[in-house]
Parts: sequence; structure tokens; C-alpha cells
Amino acid sequence: MDRYYLGIDNGGTMSKAALFNQKGEEIAVAVRDVKCFLVPNGGNERDANLMWEKTIAAIREVIESSKVSAEQIKAVACTGHGNGLYLVDEAGNPVRKAINSTDGRAQKYISEWIENGVDKKALPLTAQSLWAAQPNALLAWLRDNEPETLEKARWILMAKDYVRLKLTGEVYAEISDMSGTSLMNVVTGEYDDEVLKIFGLEEFREMLPPLIGSAEQAGEITSEVAKLTGLKAGTPVAGGMFDIDACGLASGIVDEAQMSMVVGTWGNNQYIAREPLIDEDLFMTSKYSIPGWYLMLEGSPTSASNLDWFIINFLLAEKEQKGSDFFPWLNEQVESISADESDVVFLPFLFGCNEKNPVASGFQNIKGEHTRTHLLRAVYEGIVFSHKHHIERLMNFRDKPDVIRCTGGATQSNVWMQMFADAIGIPMEVPAGTQLGALGAAMAASVCAEEYADFAEAVKNMTSIERRFEPNPINCDIYQSKYLKYKELIGRLTK
Repeated sequence: MDRYYLGIDNGGTMSKAALFNQKGEEIAVAVRDVKCFLVPNGGNERDANLMWEKTIAAIREVIESSKVSAEQIKAVACTGHGNGLYLVDEAGNPVRKAINSTDGRAQKYISEWIENGVDKKALPLTAQSLWAAQPNALLAWLRDNEPETLEKARWILMAKDYVRLKLTGEVYAEISDMSGTSLMNVVTGEYDDEVLKIFGLEEFREMLPPLIGSAEQAGEITSEVAKLTGLKAGTPVAGGMFDIDACGLASGIVDEAQMSMVVGTWGNNQYIAREPLIDEDLFMTSKYSIPGWYLMLEGSPTSASNLDWFIINFLLAEKEQKGSDFFPWLNEQVESISADESDVVFLPFLFGCNEKNPVASGFQNIKGEHTRTHLLRAVYEGIVFSHKHHIERLMNFRDKPDVIRCTGGATQSNVWMQMFADAIGIPMEVPAGTQLGALGAAMAASVCAEEYADFAEAVKNMTSIERRFEPNPINCDIYQSKYLKYKELIGRLTK
């Protein structure tokens, strides 16, 4: 009898469920939009209860459409966006709207910590930069602005830990996710009172849940959830993982040879190593899902969320009119203008930045002859250049990889993937499948259920490469020239 594994992925804007067989082949996928709310002072939130309802609906659709019996689904695991903040009470119910990983309300605390040298004190323990949507800054903000919320809260959770709690009724914090929050000691892989003391957050120690590994069993599907979803009560649920880990595993990243890139709401660029890298010029080091390995990451919210903004504000009518043909049409529009035809520059800093103190974002160098299509191509290129900037920073710490494995919505565009290969000058490979975050989670489920002995074996059996893009030398030169102009412009717009 065939065996199947369910991966659940709650990212920046969507709730997804996908069912895979033991070969990693997608059997069924369901996706639900999750509405986010912009609030004053840079806030970005979502209704966690609604996210759970959307997740239930996605799971139910996958099971119904797959025609796979619940008994054949041997385990479940979740992944999701890291950071932000999901606060729940003793019963596991949200005490306020969840805070997303693109939230900026707590920037004042980051600025103060950096000014006072707190970041340098924390770095040897946390191994990461500080930024406004991390839970440490958000807890400080809530303490000063919503003390009544914290009085109701019992547990500090990440997105996928909240979903897993709803599936099982069990409270855990999975280690790859929690290691990206600046709330624990990344080197030791444990909570550390000294870390909380550095940030003045000692009072929140009892709100940190027990830690668990990605492939460890963290509970089982409850009878209530079984009725809501069609899953079998008692089905094991694994710890799951941070979405950057899930995409890394789905890309086949099990050693230092490759790098991984996620072109999604956040632009994440990463590699793994046996030893943690601690350096003030690196964005973040966290614990990888494979025990004994660390993940080094350069990332920022400067990726495909900028394209989403452009579509909503300038192409919504076309999107509604063309339906499933919209993105192929979009790629045709981009391809209709050659790489050297336009000098419009797009700075993809609408939701955050990976440069120091820029005073501008969006389009620069617009002239009267430029059309909406020129602007669209500039958005594609600006996002590519942001990733290139992160890759260059990673190259300060390691050798050039043989290949970069790419995941995220942008991988559906061959035009965009070729642009990445040409601009970065490294071959790009795209793994098979459409829901690679969910596939990474399903791998954790497969190891938890003892389908495979470890993640290396799961990757060997469940991943494959579908497409490869070789750099075009002529376009490499064109994009290098455009990238230098992009960097020069940022330099002029930096205070």
C-alpha cells in the first residue's frame, strides 16, 4: 500500500496544504489566500483564527481531491514564515491578531538597541542581526503599548507552531524556527537567560515553549481536527520547520556544495555548514533542520512582495481578465523589452530594505518614453539585483557554489529564472514541484514516520531537479553594468 505525507505551509500571504507520496511526487495541492492588515506605524497583521480556518479548508480539499484514504497518510508536518509573533492563551487561543514578518512597528527598539550596543552584546549568542519583526522587538513594543495583551498571553509561538498546536493540542517551539528569533542561544541550541537579559526581556522566559526537533513527533491529530479535515485521529505530527529550511531541503541542500534561494515574500539566500558563522556582516545564522548543521542566511523583504504590489496597483484589471493566463502574459510583457533597452531602476524597498539608510524606494530614472512595461521589467530586475546583493555578501564567507537551487513563486517564470542566472552569473536549478515549502515539511513527516532514516535519505528519495538555467555571457555583461548603476543610485540616495 502506498504511503503519503501531508505538508502544510503558512507563508506570508497564503495557507497551503499538499499531499506527497514517498517519492516526493505531488498528489494534490490546495491554496487559500490569507488576508493581511496594514495598521498604523508600520504594522502588518493577520487574523490567526481565520488562518486556521483557511488551513482546515485547504487540508480538507487536498484529502477530498486526492482520493487517498486517511489511513494511508502516515504523518503530517507544518512549515511557515519565521518571526513575527503569534501569542496564545493557556487554551491555545490567540489573544490578539498575529503579527507578520514584514511588520515594522518596533523599529524604534532596534535603533535604540543598536545605538546602545545591545546588538554587539547579543551577537555571540544569537548569531544574527536585529530587525523590527523579530519577537524580541515585538515583545518590547507590546510591553510598552499593549500590556493588557501580554497579561492574557501564555505562549510565544511562530506561525507553524501555532498551526501545529491547533492540530494536536500540544505546545512546542520547533528549534529551526525559534533559532531565528533572537530569543535563544543559536550556538548551543538552547534557551539562554543571558539572551533575554541582554534585551531586558527576562519576564517572558516562562512564555517560551519546550523546544523540539523538526522530525521529532510533537503530538498527533486530535479527534476534533479529524472531523474538520478528514485526517485520521492519531496520525503523527512532526515538529516541522522554518520555511527557509523547508525550501532548502526541498532543493536538496544537505551539504555545502550548493546554495539555496527563495524568491517569495522575503528574498532569502542561504547555505549550510557544520560550524555556525557569527559575523556582524551576516544577516543571520540559525539551526538547520538537519541535526548538527547550521544555516547561514542573507535575506530581506525585498523580493516578490514588490511584484505583488505592482500587480495590485497597476495590473489588477488584467489579472482579473486573464485569469490563469495572467502570469504567462506577464512574462511575455517582460520579455518584449530586451535587457539593454531600458535604464529605469526599481529599488525594491517598499516593505523593508537590505541597504543602510536609503531615503528612497520604487522607480528611479523614469522618462517620458517609458511605458508600464518598462516599469514591470524594472521590478523584475530590481528584485534580481536585491538577491544579487545578498549573494555577494554570502560570497565573503564561502567559495562560489556550483549551482543555486531556487524555490518560490518566481520559479514558475522561465524568463525570470534566466534573468537571475544572467545577473548573478551562476547556474540556477529549479526543483520539481509547485509547493516546495510543503514538500520540505512532508520530508520531516516522512522521517518522523520512519519512512526514511534521516533527512539525507528523505532528500535523496523525494527531490529531483526539473529545470536548469545557464548564464548567458552577453547578458551577464549587460546586467553587471545595470547592477553597478543600481548600486551607484542607492549610494546617492543613502543618508
